[in-house]
Amino acid sequence: MARFVRWYGSGPLHLLVLIASFALTGYAMVRLFAVRPLEVAIWFVGAAILHDLILLPLYSLADLSAHSVLRHRSDGIPHEPWINYLRVPAFLAGLLLLVWFPLIFRLAVPYPGYTGLSYDVYLGRWLAITGVLFAASAVAFTMRLRRVRRAARADEERPPPDPDGPP
Repeated sequence: MARFVRWYGSGPLHLLVLIASFALTGYAMVRLFAVRPLEVAIWFVGAAILHDLILLPLYSLADLSAHSVLRHRSDGIPHEPWINYLRVPAFLAGLLLLVWFPLIFRLAVPYPGYTGLSYDVYLGRWLAITGVLFAASAVAFTMRLRRVRRAARADEERPPPDPDGPP
């Protein structure tokens, strides 16, 4: 087993899941290309161009901005990897916006008839979900900071080791 892990870099379960995901992706690609090959190809090229030329620079700039704004803080605050507590809810909110933007921005014509919901509910629900995501992340970060501060206080209260005592 150790030889396999050294050769592959991870366990056999990881390899099995990777093979299964490639098989599922291949199956979906075969099914999609069989129905509408040109539209699927255009969608893939458009998605790659949209991501690489527009979205990647935008979220990289947002990440750098968050780093530069929030890096100046007092020394009393423990140094924790806080940026992930912003990245995760922002990513999830952005993903939801990407999936549901036609309904959120009232661009989809046939959907209200299919879902039975009016356009008025989607923007409010997306904003509510985004708020809950950021609030949950703030609570998780606060709990993490509290744990780190307690551990730092416990280390300060612990007496230093006796230099004449046993090692």
